[in-house]
Order: sequence, then C-alpha cells, then structure tokens
Amino acid sequence: MGDDYPTLFRSEQMSLRQFLIPTEVAHDAVAELGELGNVQFKDLNPAVNPFQRSFVGEIRRTEEMARRVRFFESQIQKEKDVVPIRPLYDSSPLVTVGPSAAHNIDELDVTLAEHETRLVQMNDSYKTLSERTRELVEARHVLRETAVFFDKAETQQTDIRTSFDDSSAPLLQHDDREQQYSSTVQFDLEFVAGTIDRTRISTFERVLWRVLRGNLYMNHTDITEPFVDPATGTETRKNVFIIFAHGDALLAKIRKVAESMGATLYPIDANADKRSDSLREVTARLEDLETVLYNTGLNRRSELLRIGENLARWQDVVRKEKAIYETMNLFNYDVRRKTLVAEGWVPIRDLPMIQMALRHATEESGTSVVPIVQELRTNKTPPTFTRTNKFTEGFQTIMDAYGIATYQEVNPGLFAIVTFPFLFAVMFGDIGHGLIIFFAALYMISQEKKWARQELDEILGQFFYGRYIILLMGLFSVYTGLMYNDIFSKSLHIWHSGWDFPEPGSNGASYAVSNGHMYPFGVDPAWHGADNGLVFTNSYKMKMSIVLGVIHMTFALCLQLPNHIKFKRPLDIYANFIPQMIFLQSIFGYLVVCILYKWSIDWSTRDTEPPSLLNMLIAMILSPGKVDATSQLYRGQGFIQVVLLLLAMVCVPWMLCMKPYFQWKERQLIEGQGYVGLGHRNGGPRESTDEVLEGEEEGNGRAIVEEMEEEHEQHDFSEVVIHQIIHTIEFCLGCISHTASYLRLWALSLAHAQLSEVLWTMTIEKFLGLSGIFGTIALVLVVVFWFSATVFILCIMEGLSAFLHALRLHWVEANSKHYQGEGYLFTPLSFAKLDEKE
Repeated sequence: MGDDYPTLFRSEQMSLRQFLIPTEVAHDAVAELGELGNVQFKDLNPAVNPFQRSFVGEIRRTEEMARRVRFFESQIQKEKDVVPIRPLYDSSPLVTVGPSAAHNIDELDVTLAEHETRLVQMNDSYKTLSERTRELVEARHVLRETAVFFDKAETQQTDIRTSFDDSSAPLLQHDDREQQYSSTVQFDLEFVAGTIDRTRISTFERVLWRVLRGNLYMNHTDITEPFVDPATGTETRKNVFIIFAHGDALLAKIRKVAESMGATLYPIDANADKRSDSLREVTARLEDLETVLYNTGLNRRSELLRIGENLARWQDVVRKEKAIYETMNLFNYDVRRKTLVAEGWVPIRDLPMIQMALRHATEESGTSVVPIVQELRTNKTPPTFTRTNKFTEGFQTIMDAYGIATYQEVNPGLFAIVTFPFLFAVMFGDIGHGLIIFFAALYMISQEKKWARQELDEILGQFFYGRYIILLMGLFSVYTGLMYNDIFSKSLHIWHSGWDFPEPGSNGASYAVSNGHMYPFGVDPAWHGADNGLVFTNSYKMKMSIVLGVIHMTFALCLQLPNHIKFKRPLDIYANFIPQMIFLQSIFGYLVVCILYKWSIDWSTRDTEPPSLLNMLIAMILSPGKVDATSQLYRGQGFIQVVLLLLAMVCVPWMLCMKPYFQWKERQLIEGQGYVGLGHRNGGPRESTDEVLEGEEEGNGRAIVEEMEEEHEQHDFSEVVIHQIIHTIEFCLGCISHTASYLRLWALSLAHAQLSEVLWTMTIEKFLGLSGIFGTIALVLVVVFWFSATVFILCIMEGLSAFLHALRLHWVEANSKHYQGEGYLFTPLSFAKLDEKE
C-alpha cells in the first residue's frame, strides 16, 4: 500500500519508456505531454549538430516569432503612458493542436509580421518627424535670438569682446561706424548662426578665438526647453550662437569648427524683413508638423493597444511551440515504420494519465494510429522526482539546495517540516515575536492568489515563497516562548508560581522559598525576577541544546537503516550503522542520560554536590574508571563509563576494517570462480542473449548501450580502504564537533532573550512612569519606535540569523549522518515551468 499513494518519504518510482509516435501525431502528442508535465525526454541524437536536426526550420520560425513578440514587449515598456496588457487567464486561447493547428500558426506568423511592419514604419515616421520638428524648433530659436540681438544692436552701444587675453585688436574699432547701421542698412560683417550642445559652448568659444586669433564677435544664449531624443528618451540642452566675422575664409573656418563639434548651422538673412518672414514660415510649418506628429503618436499608441490585447497569448503560444519542436529534435526517425522514436523517464504512477493524453492527442489530430508506449529495461539511475504542493514545496527546496536525493533515498525534506521550524523556534523562542511572524505569514497566505499572479520584487518574492515555512516557524516560536515563559522579555503568570519571596533580610536580599506548588508548563515566572535567573536559564538552555542535538543526530543516523534495507546493503547495516550508533550513544547518548538524570534529582536532599557533566565526560575519557566520590552521580558510575568507553573504542576498528574485509573476500570469491567485470574484457565478442537481441531489434539499442556504459564502477581495493578510513575519521570527529555545534541553539536563544530585554529596558521601561499629556505623547512615540525596532531587528534580522543556523544544523549536522545526495533532478517537459525558465 505504501506505493499506491504519493509520499514525501521517498521519491517517485520512475520508469524508462519508449514512445513510438506517428509523424502526423507527434506535434499534438508532445503538446499534450507538455501540458501534463511528467515526461523527461532523453536526447537520442547526441552526436548530431543542433543545426542539422529535423526541426531546425520550425525552431527558426518560432524564434523569429519570439523575436517579434519581444520587440512588441520592449516597445510597450518604452511607452511613457502605460499600455495595458491583457493577462493570459483573461485571454481567449489560441488553438495550436488538431487539424487547424498549422493554419492558426501560419496566421499568427502573418499577424505578427504585419504588426511588426506597421510598428516599424510608425517608429521610423515618428523618428523622422521628431527630428524635423527639433530642427524647426532650433531654427525658430535661432531666428528669435538673432532678431533680439539685431534689435539691441540698433539701440545700444555694441559690447565687443576683444579676446581672452586682450592681445588682439577688435574688429569694430570706431564707434562712428556703429552709427551707420539702421534697419535698412546691412552689416559689412557677415555672420554664422546655429545651435550647439550647452556643455560644449565654452570649448567651442575658446577654440574659435584661438583659431581666428580674435577676429570675430560671438554671442550666445540659452534655450530654456530641453530637446528629447524620441529613440532613447535622453534630454539635451542647447544654446543659440551667432558669430560675426569678415571674409569667406574666416567664415569657412567657423563652419568647419562648428560642424566638428556637433553644432547645427542655420542660414539666417541679415535683412530684418526676411528674418520676420522666415520666422512666420517656420512657425507655420512647425504647427503643421506638430499636428502630424501628434496624430502619428496616436496611431502608434492605438497599434500598441491592439498588440497589448493579445501579447500574453502570443508569448504563451510561441514559448510552447518552441519547446515542442526543441523536444521533437531529441527524437529519432524510424524510416521503416515512418514514426518518431522517443525515450524518456516517467513516474510509474502517471502512466495511465500519459496513455490517456496520447489517446486524446490522436483523437484531436483526426487520425486513428495511436502512439505506442513500451518499457525499456536499464540499469541507469533514474532521476529524482518528489511530489510537492504549495505547503511542502518550500521545505523540499531547502533540502534540494544541499543536494538532490539519490533515487528512492529517504527524503529528509519530509522530516524538515517539523524539525526545521522547531530548531528555529528553540533559538527564537518568544511568544510575542512568534505571533508577529505568524500573523505576517497568515497575511501572505490570505493574499497568495492575488500575489501569485503579480511580479513581486526579489526580497518580497522570497518571503512569499517561504510563507508556509514562516507560518510554522512562528507557530513553533509561540510554543517555545511558552516553554521559556517569555513574551517581549516579560513573563506570563498563567498558573500559580512554585516560589514565594518573603520579606528581604537585613542585607536587602530575599531568597525564594518553595511553596509546594509545581508550575505545570514552562519556566516558573519567579525566575524572571531573580538575580540568578540568567545563571539558571543559561544552564538550562545549554543542556537542552545538547539533548536536542543528540536526539536530532540519532534520528538522522537511524534514517540510514531504511536506505540500507531498500537498496539491499546488509553489509552497511553491520559495518556502518550499528557501530556508528553504538559509538554515538556510548559517549553522547550517555551524556544526555546523565543530563536528564541530573535534572530529576533534588540535590538539596543529597550529601554530594551536583557534578559538572563536562568535567565528568572529560574524566571519563582521560581517567577511565576513576570517579571522585564527592561528585559521583550514581552508583557504579566508574564501571559503566569504562564499559561505554570500551564499546566506543571497539567501534572504531569495527568501522575501519569490517566493510573493506568483506568486500575483499567477496571479490576473491568472484575472481576464484572465473568471472571478470566488463571493464576487463580484451576485445572478445560480446555475449548477447535472445532478449537483448530482440530488444535491439525493437529499437532498444540506445538504452542497452547506456546500460553497458553505466555499469557500476569497479573500484580498486585500495580506494575502498581509503574511502572507509576517511568515512570513519569523519564520523568520529564529526560526532564531537557536531554535538558542540548544537550549542548554537543555546547561544542564539540566550542572545535573543537578552537583546529583547535590553530593547524593552532602554525604551518603554524608561517612559512608563511619566504622567501628563507630554508623558503620554512620549510614551506613544517610544512604543512606535520599540515596535519598529522589534520587527526589523528582532523579528527580521534575528529571524534570518536563526533561519541560517537552523539551515546549517540540517545540512551539516543531520544530513551528513545519512544523506547521499547524489541524484539528479527530474526535469520534465512542462509548459507550466516555461515562465520560470524565462
């Protein structure tokens, strides 16, 4: 019955299947399997170049369609005003299977090409009109500024700049010449006018004065409105300049320098009437051009709105079509049968669904030839596929990040659903903080349908993905907070305390007296107000972390047993599991029993002092059999410790020698019978049974060749010995270091509690005694600050720290005891996961 229902205990049972698919049904069959998402196809053409495969033309066509869709998406994103994109779930589906599939894809290709052509033409027209508009705007500014300059020249004394260093003589030397200018009299000096980038104006002016040696007069002014590039959207600010000089040679130099620095020159007449006519003409043309530009923008936006209505649907179709043809390129073509031959891994549980999907594809395509699915026998290791839902997905991802489980190996993700939030809560135990993250997770769960359709930012997306992990972490934190009797660094008096504090004595100290009551759950609240409360919780949490750590490692070690039984490795049970369990329990299991026994004794009624368990463990190893009578924990302690130490010492050579010895004996027995491995054949003929030959005849050649190539690798005996030595040393030393590593549970729990107490003491406690309206306002402000610091520092930062430490305890301390993690992930053709890959 265990294999009849999906379970997280082991990965799904997989089977290698061969698909014989008629050519006319291939596209629809792959589409149906892609919708199911439970077939991982193998590449049957590894030696064929990707550009020489059967469906290269179709892939190029879909890639061209994908390019057009990406072009549409980029144009919509560049639009200033938001263009709505109809979501996929609200769009009518486009039929891409059945007899009309080819016609619909052809129509889609034509539609995308037409939209692209129109959009490109509109973009080109808009760009051309924008450039022409910019030129006319610049020309209008030049005409206006030159008119202003000439008007000033008629009424005012011309301010002539001589040169930068005043070493050159000005061109206009005599003031009486200025009296000759009037509205009807032309300048003797000719001029050049235009626009230039504002950042280059100083360089432009300096270069001109040096090239012309001061034989010019230049004036420039700012253009207030910026010019926006329609293609890139960048803003450019420009200046209008007018330069007077005498002689064609100087004017030619000015034009050449201006063009080299990116300036735009405009022909401006010196006659005022002609300048006025030009300004009116430019203004009229600019108004007409802006009208055309506005209408072009409206048409372009209308085109983008039509594209936005169908963009999501087009993206979905193009992605699916490309995935279908890329999958079909993995198939072989059987000329004799005129069918496509495919091979792939499928979960055995899903075979009826796959058969039904292939039958449905045959019916939709209008043919009567049903694809054939047959099993291939192979020794190749199947991929690892663990079924998850939205609740278990996060926990399984945590374990997969360490390593993908070997096929059919015990999956630690199942047990992490309980152990991970519990170890987190041991370090984070606080009722208040646990409730904060619990309700935060509840809010994310209540919004999961809405948020699942949105594109969340990276940080919020990570929290939303692990919302069920956070939910359990908060729930377990409330439980451990009740155990610690800790809520925002304060205690709860739920039941009657077991201690009473009499009146203080002459020295001001008051010693608690037992009143006969027993606090039924958690730490007695009397300890929170005691001077030695920190000493008590420090000792309690330190020993508790050791107890929890040894239990966790023992449980992880026990997971070896179902693996050895499943994979039929009895030697590993006797050579690894049993000695490892004896070694761990002889030392650290004994330490846990001593901790629990020490807690159960009322030392006020004993004549001896409570012993230091750390010193006891050290003396057990360094001085076996010797126990100080003043610190003896129980009778016969010395003898029992000697027996346990001998058991631990015997386990080391047991682990070192037993497995290599039996493997050596097995190899000697096999070689003595005259058998050699496939790697030792010397070019002799390959022995083939009738079943193998029949399989090759039926198209199973690829699977059989891979089976031969992937036989279990034969290791040299020296490699086996070295591997066992490393494994033994790693386990023995790891038992010590990993047990000490669980002390992080004590350290982080103590640090979290103390930080919470400091935050309360330094904020709210100082303002509780204030009265009046100012005291109330101050208290409200401090409470807001305290709550913000609690959320961001204690819940988020401390929570992330405890999360990482719990992650390490699972990855290193627990998984190293049983987890192989040498598998590879099941990656089926799944249309639902195409968005994630994108």
